[in-house]
Amino acid sequence: MSTMKLILTQEVTGLGSSGDTVEVKGGYGRNYLLPRGLAMVATRGAEKQVESLRRARAARDVASLEEAQSIAARLGGLTVTLPARAGEGGRLFGRITSADVAAAVTAAGGPELDRRRIEIPSSIKTTGAHTVTVRVHPEVTASVNLDVVAG
Repeated sequence: MSTMKLILTQEVTGLGSSGDTVEVKGGYGRNYLLPRGLAMVATRGAEKQVESLRRARAARDVASLEEAQSIAARLGGLTVTLPARAGEGGRLFGRITSADVAAAVTAAGGPELDRRRIEIPSSIKTTGAHTVTVRVHPEVTASVNLDVVAG
């Protein structure tokens, strides 16, 4: 198995966040990470770009762990209603996207969330109560109660 060294340009769940240098199997890098723009090949010139990515990430990240924990607490106490198009028996047409969830959380009075940090289980196919996970900080995750209603 050949491996390749890549630098992540975006956060990839289970692999790392932007600016991290990772070693992955060749096929995963060539066929998934590189075509989607999630990573770039690690070269000397790229190392300089990584430094700027890290600085940008540091500026974007939630400033402190305490702030992240308070945001997580706010999200945990929130019940978000999300209207979606549904047919007979509450089956959804289409799917719920992370952008839909981010907009619904903001509309419910919650904090503005980065849609890339919202993890939606593929099991949301019907109306009713569901739970989505939000990575507020590398060390802090929050669960958001989602009430999907026909609308």
